[in-house]
Amino acid sequence: MIGGVFNSGVLVEPTPGARFDYVPASTEVVERARLLRQVCRRHGVPLAAAALQFPLAHPRVCSVLLGPRSIAELETNLELLELDIPRQLWCDLIAEGLLRAEVPTP
Repeated sequence: MIGGVFNSGVLVEPTPGARFDYVPASTEVVERARLLRQVCRRHGVPLAAAALQFPLAHPRVCSVLLGPRSIAELETNLELLELDIPRQLWCDLIAEGLLRAEVPTP
């Protein structure tokens, strides 16, 4: 089971003031999240969808914990979970050095 897939919000909206591990994200963390978002956008995938689905590729992860604050957030998360993410997105993240090649991907 894994939680914190959005890393306190920076993997939903990587902007100045975004939070990472419950504190304001450093400039470096925000920039890396922006690069991740750029690759996702090229594939028409929200960064949050990739963040939500990524840990489920690991063979030991059977569940992802989310902390929706409303029914609307829960519905959005469920839509992100069901979104089809092209395999090429993960390949591009590896090719651009944003994801290690040995990490399991969906």
